[in-house]
Amino acid sequence: MDVSAPIVVAGALVGFAVGLTGMGGGALMTPIMVMVFGVNPTAAIGSDLAASVFMKPFGALVHQRAGTVRWDIVRWLLPTAVPAAFGGVFLLQLFGDGDALQQRVKYVIGTALLLAVAGMLVRLWLDRRRGTIADEDAHVPVRPVATLLIGLVGGVIVGMTSVGSGSLIIVMLMLAHPRLKANHLVGTDLVQAIPLVAAAALGHLLIGDADLGLAATLLIGAIPGVVLGAVASTRVTGPAVRWALVVLLTGSGLSMLKASSPVIVCACLGMAAIGIVVTARGRRATQTAPSAVHEPEPERAVS
Repeated sequence: MDVSAPIVVAGALVGFAVGLTGMGGGALMTPIMVMVFGVNPTAAIGSDLAASVFMKPFGALVHQRAGTVRWDIVRWLLPTAVPAAFGGVFLLQLFGDGDALQQRVKYVIGTALLLAVAGMLVRLWLDRRRGTIADEDAHVPVRPVATLLIGLVGGVIVGMTSVGSGSLIIVMLMLAHPRLKANHLVGTDLVQAIPLVAAAALGHLLIGDADLGLAATLLIGAIPGVVLGAVASTRVTGPAVRWALVVLLTGSGLSMLKASSPVIVCACLGMAAIGIVVTARGRRATQTAPSAVHEPEPERAVS
């Protein structure tokens, strides 16, 4: 495949979103390839997963160096997540073949996108709630059964749709380990996502769905985009960007499910309005929050 400037730009934009928020990789790239560039849904899923194999390690390396990876949680996720992601690829074959398969995969992707939106909304709510909780802990004990189930469910969804490795799984981890520090959640999720997407990408490669040329074209823009997004994450408010992703993914998911234009427009406008109100309230609360005032030490009596 010849290098296409629009695909490189799309890769850069998605990479930037991933670096900025840690979310939105497959949830953005797969529908963009399907709806904008006309790529078959199954090929879009396989190509996005192949690109993610090389994109995820950049963020994971940063967290590993910072010591924000919970390896004990990773070890409990992978036994179910990796085989589930690989098996999820072949589960797609049960949906038929030819045009019927491609249309049914669109429905699966649309459902996964709306699940990702729900996951983002839950994460935004949990993040706001975390702002009032002072007992976040990096040493929260792992919950083995819950973590194994998260790996199983998340792996199947990622294998079938390429959506969820950075949105659904991290939300489920937050619910299972509510006191775990946010940066440890992100670092842990990024590390476990590497073998997860690699297993799913291998499955799509074996059945001939992954277009390595398309994946390489995406990476030309995605890799510098991830780096720039990570740098910008220290200067741009995450909630505002996440609300923008919520609006975009809502429209994409409903479009995949063939919702009518008025429904899509109303849903996107509704999400945008909620996002503006919530973000504005968050800013006002931050600005009006009383800062810690250090009272002067009492003067010592002079003898």
